[in-house]
Amino acid sequence: MEIVKKTLSQKLIKQTIYVLIGSLLLTISAKVKIPFYPVPMTMQTFVVLLLGISLGPKVGTMSVILYLAEGILGIPVFSNSPEKGSGIIYFTGPTMGYLIGFIFASFLAGKINYKSNILIIFLKLILVVSVIYILGMAWLGFLLGWDKPIFDIGAKPFLLAEVTKILLLTVITKQLVKLRRTI
Repeated sequence: MEIVKKTLSQKLIKQTIYVLIGSLLLTISAKVKIPFYPVPMTMQTFVVLLLGISLGPKVGTMSVILYLAEGILGIPVFSNSPEKGSGIIYFTGPTMGYLIGFIFASFLAGKINYKSNILIIFLKLILVVSVIYILGMAWLGFLLGWDKPIFDIGAKPFLLAEVTKILLLTVITKQLVKLRRTI
């Protein structure tokens, strides 16, 4: 019985460390802006999916939830905070739908079976990242009004960057799945 308790305790400590590291990676990915056309690119969506793939649906999603909780509490972890505000005010702004989409995307990325060819993996990852954009545009439409060009504002400028990130993820997915098995 003592061995079981010790093993469970070690597993919980290990998972907690991975959640903290995942949240830190997500924060870094939000702050680093890469020059890209037509808008600068952050690596947030890349890291959200990477966390799900490499840490699994539970630990990857918990990393995202911790990241969001930190931001809601006012820690400047979000992409444009503290410059454009922080805390719950920033969270409930135009990016809220995308941020909530991170939770679902990380979970789905962790649940997908990656035992298929590279084209199928690419298509699966496109579907997963689409969840972020669907929720993001839904919130944007609610916030700005559906009479606005929501797709042109909330998705179109980021499509080329997303495809680039998904291509990169597709190439390394098999290695990330192997990493998850060792974790």
